[in-house]
Amino acid sequence: MSRLTHVISGPYAPPAARRELVAASADGSRLHVEVHGEEDAPAVVLAHGWTCSTAFWAAQIRELATDHRVIAYDQRGHGRSPAARAHSTTALADDLVAVLGAALAPGERAVLAGHSMGGMTIMAAAGRPEFAEHTAAALLCSTGSSGLVAQALVVPLRAGRARTRITGAVLGSRAPLGPVTPIARTVLKYATMGPGSAPDRVEACARIVHACPSAVRHAWSEVLAGLDLDANLAALTVPTAVIGGTSDRLTPVAHARALAAALPHCVGLTELTGMGHMTPIEAPEAVTGAVRELTARYLDTTQKEKTP
Repeated sequence: MSRLTHVISGPYAPPAARRELVAASADGSRLHVEVHGEEDAPAVVLAHGWTCSTAFWAAQIRELATDHRVIAYDQRGHGRSPAARAHSTTALADDLVAVLGAALAPGERAVLAGHSMGGMTIMAAAGRPEFAEHTAAALLCSTGSSGLVAQALVVPLRAGRARTRITGAVLGSRAPLGPVTPIARTVLKYATMGPGSAPDRVEACARIVHACPSAVRHAWSEVLAGLDLDANLAALTVPTAVIGGTSDRLTPVAHARALAAALPHCVGLTELTGMGHMTPIEAPEAVTGAVRELTARYLDTTQKEKTP
């Protein structure tokens, strides 16, 4: 019945940051940012999804920080970033470019990885000059650009208006999730994870999701319900890899396939058999490996020496 915001031991316990900073977004919202690893290492920026926090990336941070500088931040209202009045894809893009400006040197580029709403954040920011300045490549993980509620499979009904309406009501509920209980774990696993997810992975996800304030969860659910970033994909011209789980009920793998087909420079689509929506925790090696491949192929590790 604990209300811990994340697990405190094992591979999914968030490691301590080397340093922390605060990034100020365009509307004054303040974002908690963590930096892990050596300052002169190639940079990776991680953007988490709806109802999550930097703790969601614990496995990636621990592994990548051995030879990368890993920058992770809490989306507004999540984790240690205070709640804000504005909730929109424009705000998500504003927040990302603020983090890039605060954590990276002028002209320095990083590989960006976004899970779920974090992937939508990357799509929303595509085309911004700050994004072009700081992005070498991107990873879109378990995400989609539109039609989220209509295509979600959380409610076991035939596709149509009734399922869409009920799904929207479930995802947008204002009810607090309460403490993590056996029933809560079962529900969360069904809705967001693959059927074979191990108990420690379910526990890690449950702690993080249940820590998200209900008002924040509801506010962002409304943004996701009306999401339409299809037009933004043309502006996402950096090399971009896509990952999706074949058992994802929140953003079914059809979204990943559609992204891969629409992106101007897609460098790979990986479909993780049996995995659900929480792929960075369900399949940490695959997600970390995808980030590593992008940094090896597209990130110029000498760029900081070249920056005036």
